[in-house]
Amino acid sequence: MRVGVLASGTGSNLEAILEDAIPVAVVVADRPCRALDVAGQAGVTAELVQRVSFGPDFDRDAYSHQVVDALKRHEVELVVMAGFGTIVPGVARAFPGMVLNTHPALLPSFKGWHPVRDALEAGVKVTGITVHIATEEVDAGPILAQAAVEVRPGDTEESLHERIKQVERRLYPDTIRRVIEGSLP
Repeated sequence: MRVGVLASGTGSNLEAILEDAIPVAVVVADRPCRALDVAGQAGVTAELVQRVSFGPDFDRDAYSHQVVDALKRHEVELVVMAGFGTIVPGVARAFPGMVLNTHPALLPSFKGWHPVRDALEAGVKVTGITVHIATEEVDAGPILAQAAVEVRPGDTEESLHERIKQVERRLYPDTIRRVIEGSLP
């Protein structure tokens, strides 16, 4: 199965995916970022589909179409979002049921852009990481895997998020592999 990874940042999830020998065909980024360097160092094709507008003139549908075109040029069958910073509902439409994403909370709790902060503010004792199928609706797709992370006394948003990321870097490649092998939908 040909895997395309959408990335925007440091590439830590991409590194975990590559270290687990997931067969990545292409990495697509929406901005210049370290993830492009990680791909290059691993010998994986990387493509920058740069988002040039962050204002009200941003055409999300046109941009989604550019991302889908990049993925299709590389004959991608499974799309893995690895910290991609732009919401692209057109990708979920183009690859129905074949777009994976992670969320740093135990969905359906704490949807949205600040789930770690929201969990701390709510005073929960446990939060975690969710791997789910991405749909056009943000943080709403079917859940494939979850892992709990304890909230410790004195946790800050940064310390808790780092522990969640450590679990994510194990859970995400494992879930991707299970999807590729057909043991998950």
